[in-house]
Parts: sequence; C-alpha cells; structure tokens
Amino acid sequence: MRWSATALLVFALVVGCSGGGESPAPTPTTPASAQAFPEPGTGTLDPAKAKALQNVVDMVIASPDAQTGSRGATAAVVTDRWTWAGAAGTDIRGTPLRPETAMAAGDITMTFVAAEVMLLAKAGKVDLDKPISTYVPHKLTANNATVRQHLSMTSGVPDFGGDDYRELDKAIAAAPGRHWTLEQTLSYHTARIGAPGSDSGYSNASYQLLGLLIEKVTGEPLAGRLRRDLATPAGLKHAAFQDGEKPQPPAVVDHNESCGEPDGYLPCRAFASAVAAAGGLAADAPTVARWGYQLYGARVLPADLVSEMTKGDGPNGLGTELFGNILDIGAAFGHGGNNPDHTSVMVVVPAKKVSVALMVADGSRNIGTMVQDLTKALQPLLN
Repeated sequence: MRWSATALLVFALVVGCSGGGESPAPTPTTPASAQAFPEPGTGTLDPAKAKALQNVVDMVIASPDAQTGSRGATAAVVTDRWTWAGAAGTDIRGTPLRPETAMAAGDITMTFVAAEVMLLAKAGKVDLDKPISTYVPHKLTANNATVRQHLSMTSGVPDFGGDDYRELDKAIAAAPGRHWTLEQTLSYHTARIGAPGSDSGYSNASYQLLGLLIEKVTGEPLAGRLRRDLATPAGLKHAAFQDGEKPQPPAVVDHNESCGEPDGYLPCRAFASAVAAAGGLAADAPTVARWGYQLYGARVLPADLVSEMTKGDGPNGLGTELFGNILDIGAAFGHGGNNPDHTSVMVVVPAKKVSVALMVADGSRNIGTMVQDLTKALQPLLN
C-alpha cells in the first residue's frame, strides 16, 4: 500500500502535459469573481461527436503499463448544454468498467471538506482567520496556524513522513476491517512542524485536522454533514464518504496487499476511514464531474465563497488546486486524487462552463497527459 500525496499528481498535470516534462510549469492564473453557472445540461452529446471523447478513453487502455495508460478508465463531461460519459477496460479483477463504476476518488475529498468549512464560516460558526486550535486542540495545532492556512496548505504542518506512513501501513494490514477515527490517524504524525504561514507542502494532515474541526463544531460525523450540506443539494447520488458510507454498486473490486480480501470499501475499511477527511471519497466519473460543475459553478456555495476558494498566487487556493491555462481552453481549477489503486482528476473551466472528470484503475499514473488529450478532443465541442 502506498500513501501518495496529490503533489505528485499536480506535477504530472502541470509539467507532464508537455509529454517530456521539459517545459516550465505555467503560473496559475487567479480566476475572476465566480459567476453562477446555469443548471447542468440534460442533453445527450451527438454520438458522432462523442466518438472523439471515447477515443481518448480507449487510448488510455491501449498501453496499460505506461505511466500515461491504465488497465481501465472512466471519464465524464458536464456542460451547461449537454453531458457525456464513457468507459474502457477493466478493474484489477478483470471486471469491465462502466461509466457509472465507482472508484476511490482520493484527494478530491478535500474539495468537500473545504466547501463545508466555508459554509461554517459563512454561518459564523468558524472564523477562517482564527487559529484552528480554537476549535481543535491538538499537538499539531499548537503552532497557532489559522483555519485558512490549513485550507491553503500554508499551515507549517507537513504531511506525514515516510516512516509515519510505513507504520500506518502495518497497522492497517494487521486489521483491515477496523474503523479508524481521525484522531487515531493523526497520532501517527511525527514530522516536524514549521511556523504558521510557511509553505507546508501538500499536507493530508491539515485536511484530517479540518475534518476534526467540522465534527467538533457541528457535533456530527463528517460523512453525514457532507452528505446533508453538499452531496444532496448537488444531486450526487453515487458518492460515498467512507467509512461513514459504503460505495454503491457498481464499484471496482480492488486487490490491495495490505487490505486482503475485498470488504466493500475502497480499498478496505481501515484504509478508507484512516484517510476519511483527506481521501475517503468513492464516486464515479459522472458524479465527480457533476460535483465540479455544482461547486465551482456556485450552485452549492455562494459565489463569494467560491471566489475565495479559487484565489491564490501559487498552486493552491482553499481546498482547490489552481491549474492556470495549461489545458488551452481557459483558466482551470479543481483537484486531483491519488490512491494506491486509482488516480483521478476533476477540472473545471469557468469560461466554458464545463467540468471534466477522469478516473483510472491504477495508482500514481500521469493523468495530466490523459486529461490534456481529453480536453483537446473536447475543445471543438464547446464552441
């Protein structure tokens, strides 16, 4: 089992898009103030036009062992006029994938956690500029970094170290069906904490702490709160916040060495609950694409909150990765997800009112090249 931060995925998305990775990463552009999107389109893309998108998905499985390939892939597009979804290949057990097959969406979970924190701030229950220790007394909050700094990966609290992850692996392998609390996962963190406001790098630990904040402020389990405030209003019928919820069929069946036999969670209950606030989401590509459209289209959060989430001079907004103009169809943002068995990305281009999701049935793949191929095929369909 590998615990891979999405930082690797972002590098692939920003640099790997050039193929050889020699071009410098473009500076992310700060989006203009968010504008609400109309209702997601309900039309079906003409089959002749859809073939160009399906061809990209088919290409992914043509070289399953390559960094830009996979044994299986699903993709979806949501626009203000039409939607499309496609699939190719199989999961690791050889079961053919369908567009509605759920996979582990990994760090895309962070967009839900950040959106919930923004709602709590809007309601006056959380102050983004107060130390997170106001709400979550913990050894990792003792440096007085603010809630906003944890949202933007500038808290000074780094990710778990390599030895931390190895110890977590051992504990999960010893009892893969066990439920983990966020506090139990955080107890394994031993990496040195820096000053608040400093670049902490990509930090799953910050989002575990933000998950704790949500639970402590609301008095409710994280999964239930995200379901009520975000997933239900957004119309997400095939998303599961593990392990508070179990993935609904159809879903891939993993074969993870640390997890043993499948137990209905992705990849197993212990892993899914151990990373709940940073990477516990399981969903299919159409659901992920719809979530991107609803969230960044200011349909589940007010536009002023979306604007806050998508501003920043570096690679991160608040719970959002800023991709700049790397896809050639307009400034983009969203989030990637990397998990031992799956790699995914959600990209939203507000100027085009389009959300794209791509998920592959292998971990740590260069999904940046794949999504660039998909958006190239998509571009003429948006004009």
